This record gives sequence, structure tokens and C-alpha cells, in this order.
Amino acid sequence: MYTPVLIVGAGPIGLALAGDLGFRGVSCMLIERSDGKVIQPKMDMVGVRTMEYCRRWGIVPWVHEAGYNRDYPQDCAWVTGLNGYEFGREVFPSPSEEKCPLQSPQKRERCPQNFFDPVLRRFAQQTPGVTISYNTELVEFHETADGVSAKLRDTLSGEEKVIEAGYLVGSDGGASVVRQALGIGMTGEPTLTYTTNVIFRTDNLEALHDKKRAYRYIFIGPEGTWATLVAINGRDQWRFSLVGDSNRETHTEETLRRAIVRAVGRDFEFEILSMLPWVRRQLVADRYGTKRVFIAGDAAHLTSPTGGFGMNTGIQDAVNLSWKLAASLQGWGGEHLLDTYETEQRPVAIRNVAEATDNLKRMLSPRVLSPSKAIFEDGPESEAARIEFGNQYTALMKREWFSIGIHLGYMYEGSPIIVPDGTPQPPDEVSSYVPTARPGSRAPHVWLAQGKSTLDLFGKEFVLLCFGEAGSSAGSNVSALSEAAAARKVPFKAVEIDNEEARTLYERRLVLVRPDGQVAWRGDALPEDTLALIDTVRGAVTNQKALM
Repeated sequence: MYTPVLIVGAGPIGLALAGDLGFRGVSCMLIERSDGKVIQPKMDMVGVRTMEYCRRWGIVPWVHEAGYNRDYPQDCAWVTGLNGYEFGREVFPSPSEEKCPLQSPQKRERCPQNFFDPVLRRFAQQTPGVTISYNTELVEFHETADGVSAKLRDTLSGEEKVIEAGYLVGSDGGASVVRQALGIGMTGEPTLTYTTNVIFRTDNLEALHDKKRAYRYIFIGPEGTWATLVAINGRDQWRFSLVGDSNRETHTEETLRRAIVRAVGRDFEFEILSMLPWVRRQLVADRYGTKRVFIAGDAAHLTSPTGGFGMNTGIQDAVNLSWKLAASLQGWGGEHLLDTYETEQRPVAIRNVAEATDNLKRMLSPRVLSPSKAIFEDGPESEAARIEFGNQYTALMKREWFSIGIHLGYMYEGSPIIVPDGTPQPPDEVSSYVPTARPGSRAPHVWLAQGKSTLDLFGKEFVLLCFGEAGSSAGSNVSALSEAAAARKVPFKAVEIDNEEARTLYERRLVLVRPDGQVAWRGDALPEDTLALIDTVRGAVTNQKALM
């Protein structure tokens, strides 16, 4: 049996990769050793860039309808307990009320993994060429110059079979079998904290305390930050995380029940649905694969969830890798194209993982700051001490809550399939994002008409945006580039844009955008050698000097 792409691991990254390959007309097989049920959602925030991909795929309504209570406030508060003192709070509207940022046609959404995985599965399964097999594990694989031979096992029956594939992608988590088989190491901090998550259910938790509703509570005691509580569905399910340190400790259910009662501040009835001890890590793979085998998502980078960057970085992996696999299988991708997956995505992972660790350090800073006893008491100086401590902690935490630069401001600097235009690299900001069409960046959003964004032009082919004066032609003969693309069988279209805001933002009269929505080249006129431009952006050559 043959499949063009075999994907190992059907979490959100594997499902997104399978769906995006199907979106591009590429058949694939996705296997998952479990039954696919999510009893411990490892993510709950779908970032703005991921939602832009969902817009491209036409599944934004599915995310909205997935199951999270979109009328639930998204505040983050830091407290001694739900029936104790509140030090501070960052107020956010509910998902249904939150407005899109000016820089995007979409906004972040709250959609935990137990809701998001089924959305992505539905997306992947809408393409006939995508096959998903649960209860199927990878036993071993062998790579050759022409493909990969993989032995699979049915975990229920024990039956084994061999699949021949053009490429194999391991999106099989932090303990990735694929990564280990390739002998790829990881660099960073292997242990940040040992943490235990508990998903529990209780009716109307809000009636048991006097605090305003919040998506996330951070609990601070005399020992510092010790736990968090997150609304999993905005109704009756919560995720309690008992945050340890770098020392391994195993907690009993009774210990965790006492910790939950301590956090709430009173006895109450609740049902524990699942428990999961896990380790926060700051690790990035030293390599992202070989010629025929690649890793993505947690298999390639492990991060603290503080900030919500992990899954969203993995979705970027999937989209970046998908169009390059499609190009290679469809015959128009150059011999160097797949090499750029690592070149482009690994620096993004290093950046995002480091920022998440810094967020963790800020969240745990009360352990170092050693808050005074007064903030936990009712003495005459206690209220003033709480205000002072709360203001300090609130100032520290703001960077985590406002991180649009992480989601939209990443750049593929130095990529051999990006043609630089000589403009300086802008500063890499976290809490702000200034749109730019500088090559290597995400092509900026501009509303072209009601409900139609520039982002809606991108997805399946290279797109040449042509900006003219007051609606006139861009003044450059684009047929030469179209002919060069056709000669190399590269999917291509030219779009004339009559929009002053877009013309100003994109800064050049001609801008070439890749299938993943990143700017590949821009200029006021096409280079004389349009074939060289096409060969560069499709990964057939690595010399860009003649195009600059």
C-alpha cells in the first residue's frame, strides 16, 4: 500500500497537516496509536495566526460552535484563593464580545483541545484523499532515496502491515518515536517544573466564592505561586494545575483534592475526571528531519504553556511543511525546498519557546520575591501591602497577556527561498506588531471590501499583488513572471489591487506572496530574469544576488 505522506500522531498538528495537504490536493495517511479521545486538553487558546489559517480553510464557524462558552469572560486574576484576597486582574471580554485586532481579520479564540481536535478532524476528513487510522502505531521505518517504508501495528488486534510513503512526518508528541528513531537530540532546559493537572467538574463554581468570573486564576501563597485554575469549557469543567518545581513529586488523588479545596477556600462537591502529571520543558530539536522524514509540533519543540505558543507554533510548522511537501510531490518544488522547513521554522520555535519560559518565570516570580506575610493577613498595613504587591505582579504579567507580536511578527530571516530587498529587519516585539510586507514576513491584512481581506487571496498558489496608481495597471508586464511560473509548473496568479491603504502598507508596486501567506519577494519592477526568481522561491537555486 502506498501513500504520498504518512503522518504519525493525530493531535492538532497532525490533523492540521493532514487537512492542509488535503486542501492542496495531496493524499495522505494519518495514524494515531490512541482512540483519539482527549481527556486532558493540553491547549486551550487558538492564536490569531492559527485562526487566519482556519479562515483560509473555511472552518472558523466550526471553531465558534465547537463547545466552549463564548459568553464566558476571559479575565486573568491573581489571588490568595477564590475566597481570599485578589491582588490584581487583567480584564478581557468574552470570545463573543472581543473585537478583532486592526492587524487581522480574525482574533484569538478559546477552543481547548478536546473541542479543537474534532474540528480539525472534521476538516481533514472532508477531503477523500485523507485517511485517518486510530489505534494504529508506528513500529519502525526505513528511509531510502525514493521514500519511506513503515511498519504499522493495529493496537487492538496486533495485526501488522507495511506502508510505502513518499514522506513521513512525526507529529507524535514530546516523546516522539520518529525523532528518537532519527537520533535527533534536543537543546534547552529538560525540566522547568513538575506539574500535575486535574480536570474536575462541578456545578456553578462561581456561586462558591465572591470573585468576578475569570478564565484563569493564579494562586499565590506564602510559598509563592503554587497553582492555577482554568475554565475548560466556560461552564462546569475546570483544569487545576498544581505547579511544582524541578523536583519530581507524585501526588495522590487525596492530596490533589485537598489542594483544590485550598484554592477554592471551602469544601464543595466536585468530580475528578482525569489526572495527568507532566513536565514543563524548554527544548527545541537540533534538527527537523532528513530528506524524507520530518518532525513537527511537540516532536520538534517543547514549551511551557504560559502564553499559549506551543500548539500555535506547531500549526505554523504544519502549514510551512505542507505546501513544500505538496510542491515536491506535484513536481514543481525544487531540490532545496524541503530543507527550508527547518531553516525557517526552527528559529521561530527557539524564539517562542524562550518567551514562554520567560512568562513562566514571571508567573512564578512570587517564589523569588518572597511576598511579605502582611499580604495574607488582616493587619492595619495589609491592604497597602496587597496593593503594592498586586501592582508589581500585574506589571510583570502584562507581557504574557499581550503577545500579538509572537503570533504575527515572526520572520523567516535568512531563508534561501526568500529574496531580501535590502530593508533593515524591524525589531522583534512581543506585545506589539507593526504590519510589514518586508520579504520573509506574513503578508499584511487589509480590508479590500466588506468581508474580504488581502489574506483571502492566499493559500494554494503563489500570488503576485500588483499595485497601480488610482486603479491603473501596476505598470509592469507581469506576463513574464506568469510564463516563468508556467514553465516550472508553479501554481501562480496575478491580482491587481486598487486600494490606497494596501498600496501604502505593501510599499512596492509588485509583491509576490507564497502559498503559506509569507512574502517571498517585492519590488517596483520585475527582475530581468523572472525564471531565476521563480527558481529561487520554489527552492531550485540558492543564489539570490542577481534578484536583489
